[in-house]
Amino acid sequence: MTEKLRRQRAVAVASAADRSAAGTGTLDSVKAAASASSACMSLTTEQIEGPYYIDYELFRKNVVEDRTGIPLLLVLRAVDSATCKPIRNSAVEIWHCDASGIYSGYTQIGNGGGGTPPGPPPSGTPTAPPGGPGGPGGGGGHATSTDDLTWLRGIQMTDHQGFVTFRTVFPGWYTGRAVHIHTKVHTGGSRTSDGYTGGRTCHTGQFYFSEDAVKATEDTAPYSANTVSRVTLDEDSIYPRTGAQGGLLELVYDKRHIERGVIGYLTMAVDPSATNDGQGAPGGAPAPTTSPTPSA
Repeated sequence: MTEKLRRQRAVAVASAADRSAAGTGTLDSVKAAASASSACMSLTTEQIEGPYYIDYELFRKNVVEDRTGIPLLLVLRAVDSATCKPIRNSAVEIWHCDASGIYSGYTQIGNGGGGTPPGPPPSGTPTAPPGGPGGPGGGGGHATSTDDLTWLRGIQMTDHQGFVTFRTVFPGWYTGRAVHIHTKVHTGGSRTSDGYTGGRTCHTGQFYFSEDAVKATEDTAPYSANTVSRVTLDEDSIYPRTGAQGGLLELVYDKRHIERGVIGYLTMAVDPSATNDGQGAPGGAPAPTTSPTPSA
């Protein structure tokens, strides 16, 4: 692909995300599909929180800030796995890396491939997130934050049908992981002027993207500048390989023009009375006593 064509396909998202992939009709049809698929379903797989969680509790729909990339409209629904009914007024949280594989709050750590911005891998004893053991997700093995940036992080309260919608960008990739988005579902608390108060984290999971969709992003700026060797879903050590139950998103996009935007949707079936803070190893096993450089 020529540099001219790459520039033409580059996507500036701060405004494009609001013009996004879907009109109201498409969004309504996506929600209808999500509702139909969640009539009754198996418990969504619990997964690790990873080292880059920060409990900022930024209540907002648009998490893009100044990041560029392919617009992604993320439509999520939380339902009770026992009753199959939507969970109202739960808090759904997401966070993920940008197109270059960098997380806000950890920009000096880099993406593991020598990209920009450069930085050493996490070293020493991992620290707890700023909220400490009392915050959503609790303590655990976290990399040390390097900055106060907040892009691609946000939280929202579910509506009466259990839905939240986030405007973000299609994530990039970094060393050791397939393309993914992290999530938490908090229940039993309430939104206050101080953020989300009380309750518990009933679900910690990750969302994944089909290989076809990810490959389609590779020649589109800014993803084309990411020189890290990409891990596929089949190669990923954390993805549970159970389709939607394991976090695989349903995607809607123009196969010829993914740069125009993507809709990703999924229903999460959770136990609202459980506590799953994501501090164990993949699959809910106890955390190992030793581990390599965090890459989750």
